[in-house]
Amino acid sequence: MTLTVRRDIPASAETRPICGLMGTIRLVAGMYLIVITKKKKVGDLLGHAVWKALDFDIISYKKTILHLTDSQMQDNKTFLSMISNVLHTDGFYFATDYDLTHTLQRLANTSPEFQEMSLLERADQRFVWNGHLLREFIAQPELHKFVYPVVHGFIIMKSSFINGKMFEWTIISRRSCFRAGVRYYVRGIDSEGHAANYVETEQIVQHNSAKASFVQTRGSIPFYWSQRPNLKYKPKPQISKTVNHLDGFQRHFDSQIILYGRQVILNLINQKGSEKPLELSFDKMVTSLGNGMIKYIAFDFHKECSRMRWHRLQMLTDQVAEMQDEFGYFLVDADGKVLLNQEGTFRSNCMDCLDRTNVIQSMLARQSLQSQLQKMGVLHMGQQIEEQLDFEKMFKNAWADNADACAKQYAGTGALKTDFTRTGKRTQWGLVMDGWNSMIRYYKNNFSDGFRQDSIDLFLGNYAVDEADWTTQLRDPKDWKFLTLPIIMVVAFSMCIICLLMAGDTWTETLPYVLFWGMASVLTGGFILFNGRDFVDAPRLVQKEKLD
Repeated sequence: MTLTVRRDIPASAETRPICGLMGTIRLVAGMYLIVITKKKKVGDLLGHAVWKALDFDIISYKKTILHLTDSQMQDNKTFLSMISNVLHTDGFYFATDYDLTHTLQRLANTSPEFQEMSLLERADQRFVWNGHLLREFIAQPELHKFVYPVVHGFIIMKSSFINGKMFEWTIISRRSCFRAGVRYYVRGIDSEGHAANYVETEQIVQHNSAKASFVQTRGSIPFYWSQRPNLKYKPKPQISKTVNHLDGFQRHFDSQIILYGRQVILNLINQKGSEKPLELSFDKMVTSLGNGMIKYIAFDFHKECSRMRWHRLQMLTDQVAEMQDEFGYFLVDADGKVLLNQEGTFRSNCMDCLDRTNVIQSMLARQSLQSQLQKMGVLHMGQQIEEQLDFEKMFKNAWADNADACAKQYAGTGALKTDFTRTGKRTQWGLVMDGWNSMIRYYKNNFSDGFRQDSIDLFLGNYAVDEADWTTQLRDPKDWKFLTLPIIMVVAFSMCIICLLMAGDTWTETLPYVLFWGMASVLTGGFILFNGRDFVDAPRLVQKEKLD
């Protein structure tokens, strides 16, 4: 890849406008250039335009793929659909002249040398989703100004008025590209201490040149555990018995303390049933670590809020209120003077770090915003955000949209419990929608997430295609039972229903047939469920040891 001036481009060359470069990737047919072809402005952050990438194109370096065999062409087509699958997972954002990967506080505490670096060089690599695609560009400094880091997650920017005073309000959720993946195939941590579904969420307020920021994090329970899909509605979590959990656990929290200061863990999982061993292990590991910078709080969200008692969430916010005051938030006055720094973060988790987590994060964010707007003179003393009905509605909907975006990226559907985030109460319609989303999640997690996991691994460079030495892992021949047993079960069940419908008055003659076909469908279904792992869509591009 070289830089040239316009006059050196041959007249025969095809020219087309693009909105940005994502980078390059090698597939079976050779190199491909990935470009952003459509963008939408989200808003302005501190005077810099922030864009959402809406559409992409994957352009081959080669004019033809006739040099490939039929099976190579098929594999190349599958790889292209994998890249497209990731690109069309909603939530890619970029800025051409602003560093979206860092919080306001991190950017304020940098050296002059850091400010001189290109966006590519200074970006926080945890959140650069096109980092693997930009390898060629990073090696050539003259190309840096043509590419920018792309973050994945959610960004919303709103202008609001309270007491006649205008302020800008923003949420930025940055998903980590380390240990990235889908719900049941990526849990816990890796050997470097990177947690699955790790998201840094920053809430920013700007008013009359003053600005404030409040940061929270979420991430999978940080030790070695898995929850592989097996056709059951909720597969049982398995804690690894063969590794030293404390090593990775310590690495995770060492890095969190360096980046964010003191840590308060809010563990929202059930304290009974299949989730109980995870809660006990988490508590035990925090105690074993004996680090005074880490505080552990377990709150059984489902038990406390059962039978629609959502007001009981206030118990948790009351419990952490003093700590939240101590942590504070980042605050800069209109003259650019730093008045406050955030001294620690709340690290929230549930099983998926989606639904329960987002409810709690939105409540903590509201508490922080209340104080920030009072300090900035937007809210009068004694006024509550909840009383500002227009802003309150916008605030709730934005946090529910954040929940939906994070959930779609990890679990494949919108979030659950967003009726509470949007309205402040649980509704019957919300319960119906949760049931629908749970059903879609079940299907996707069992029958399409293997492909999604492979797509993410390919996109992020966890799996690399070697053009010269390509041996396919994409075609995984299923044995006889994968095709035969579901057909037998469907036929047996159908015959059972037909016999019931056609029984009429001749029950004595029909009953043996109903029992036979009923037993056949139950036994086949039971056998399929018992061998559930053989029937789910599992990733094919990674070694099975990595997943176990």
